[in-house]
Amino acid sequence: MAPVARLGSIPGAGIENLHTEIIQTSRGSVECVAWGQGPAVLLLHGAMGGYDQGIILACTACYPRFRFISISRPGYLGTPLACGRTAQEQADLCAEVLDAYGIRHAVAIAVSGGGPIALQFALRHAERCRALVMISACSSRLDVPLPLQWYVMKLIARIPGVTTAMRRRIEKDPEKAAKRSIPDDVLRKQTVRDPETGPLFLALQTSTLDRMSARLSGSENDIRQTRSDMSWTLDSLTTPTLVIHGTSDKIVPFAQAQALARQVRNAELMAIEEGEHVCIFTHRNQVRAEIDDFLNSLATEAPEP
Repeated sequence: MAPVARLGSIPGAGIENLHTEIIQTSRGSVECVAWGQGPAVLLLHGAMGGYDQGIILACTACYPRFRFISISRPGYLGTPLACGRTAQEQADLCAEVLDAYGIRHAVAIAVSGGGPIALQFALRHAERCRALVMISACSSRLDVPLPLQWYVMKLIARIPGVTTAMRRRIEKDPEKAAKRSIPDDVLRKQTVRDPETGPLFLALQTSTLDRMSARLSGSENDIRQTRSDMSWTLDSLTTPTLVIHGTSDKIVPFAQAQALARQVRNAELMAIEEGEHVCIFTHRNQVRAEIDDFLNSLATEAPEP
């Protein structure tokens, strides 16, 4: 493992002096960042993500009592797409990353487009996956149309200076920028103005504008993969699974969460009434408490060396 660069602090994360690392695997080099102590948690980001969004995911959804490993999935930031296009290939890649850190078992927490990789990690490496937490996560084929915002982002990623201007606009008026993701006025103000959650949500919004072009190939691959056949035998999964999903999610329909909770024998569903795709932020306190209770219910295990 080779250290690459020290990360600047992510607003709201409360974490500083982290370093990204490049881990060499049989499939190629993978960009990662690890921090904390305790049972291991593997963080799997969604579209337009990277290791930075994994950090935001951990700080939003979990209490800091774990050893977190956040990777940039293939096609994102410092991890080449050639390392793995399919969910199966990326799941095997995750297992190799854990090997490099000397980690035998881990909880996999996935958000949005990271869902298929978490499911395949549990299917292909069942003995290594202590539990699954699926947050607004895709678990079967998506048929919803791509939002106009996706095509706009692809365009502006190729125009110098535009992303910098957009970032400044978001930072100047976070509430206005959040209107598309959180249409409810009261809930939006409550989320954006919260002293802990607000900076984390702002960090998520601005993260996609940082090195945006380096996130496109992974996002395009995710779109292809989630719109292909995903008829996996999930009823064979026995991994303890927590499914958290907003009932008003327009990106990944709530019906997917319901179907997943029915298929997986050892699953429980937390439905966020009227919750959107970003319910992890708008309902952060409830979500974090539910995840903490779920992880506490697992069999006690000593921290990995």
